[in-house]
Amino acid sequence: MKLQKRVAELEAQLAESESRPKKRQRNDDAEDELNSIKSTSSSSTSSTSSISSPRSLTPVSKAMRGSHSIQRRSVTVCVPATSANMGPGFDTVGMAVDMWNELTVTRATDGQLKIEIEGEGAGQIPTDETNLVAIGAKAAFEAAGEEYIPLHFKCKNRIPFGRGLGSSSAAIVSGIMAGLALVGHELKVYGENSLYKGGAEIEPEELLQIASDIEGHPDNVCPCIYGGIQLGILLEATAEKKRHWRSCRVNCPTDMQLVAFISDTVGKTSELRAVLPEKLTYAQAVFNIGRTAFLVNALNSNKLYDLKFGTQDALHQPQRGAKVYHHLQPLIDAGLEEGACAVYLSGAGPTVMAITSGAAGDVFAQRSTERTDIKVANAMVKVAKDKGYPGQVYITRPVQHGAYISKADPPFSTGLLKYPGGL
Repeated sequence: MKLQKRVAELEAQLAESESRPKKRQRNDDAEDELNSIKSTSSSSTSSTSSISSPRSLTPVSKAMRGSHSIQRRSVTVCVPATSANMGPGFDTVGMAVDMWNELTVTRATDGQLKIEIEGEGAGQIPTDETNLVAIGAKAAFEAAGEEYIPLHFKCKNRIPFGRGLGSSSAAIVSGIMAGLALVGHELKVYGENSLYKGGAEIEPEELLQIASDIEGHPDNVCPCIYGGIQLGILLEATAEKKRHWRSCRVNCPTDMQLVAFISDTVGKTSELRAVLPEKLTYAQAVFNIGRTAFLVNALNSNKLYDLKFGTQDALHQPQRGAKVYHHLQPLIDAGLEEGACAVYLSGAGPTVMAITSGAAGDVFAQRSTERTDIKVANAMVKVAKDKGYPGQVYITRPVQHGAYISKADPPFSTGLLKYPGGL
């Protein structure tokens, strides 16, 4: 009876703290004691009097909880570029690219929203509440049950704006992550009874839900969050459950390099949407299903030579190439002729992405003749110039990790617990 009474007291205590989210402070001791009682009770066959005293958290666990749950004055987030579709995987497949934006968000002491933009997109991107970094931060505050407050945003943008390299997803994800760190709120990824853990529930992936709902599709935000090459799908709503975004990682071969031809010109959004077919033929559907399957299999089996076929498309590339991006097919042909494993339109363009092989370690310490990236880059630049589409090439590679916090005030590191760089 005493044990049952104590459980009821702890549950009431936790329920009261959860009912006041705007001023919530986690009651870790009560939660730990309750979990300990329940765990011990379920595994013990002895009488109530033989139950051991509640276990305490380890020193590292206590330090982590303490440093993660506090509110912060300022936080800096680094977020990668992404290359969506990869040919046939329209609105579904995406890859994180080693090209980074940096966002620093600080609580405003003057009570005013302020957005500073340095680098790509400066003078083009809005500096009011419609900016995607502000929208992302506001969504994070709402997810934490906190009142949104004025913030100062400082954007150091290296991802080309509006060029098919995921600049909008980078803004959304960095804003959300900064907002979460400012209020000391963590989100669920796997959940307690998930398929990942052998259970029956779909993983909640709460950060992915927030970001995809803002963006409208998961192909960029998925690799932006998790890194690597990702698949993202939408599970339609049912009578019992609302719609849900779900992700899956695909193998990324270690010797892949990327050669991005970034055109100086930008296609109009209205034109890019207008050229997409409203209806598809049976043959087009079969073509893209087969190519997408080939794409995933080539990546999972490290058969880079099959990417040439796995990145072919019938849904959007031919249409956009014929009516908007007249440089697309000539660049695809030029890249493949010089030894690229694959060439495709990155996202909605105009960037054309080539995949090459042969990279090992730092490319600046490797003999360039062992790789094809330079030959492919030269060929793409020449053809683009001949066709009247000036631009530049960016040689990089996929990156296996997604967005991360690089700096915080106060830091996450404590006397006992340290993170890289003293974060």
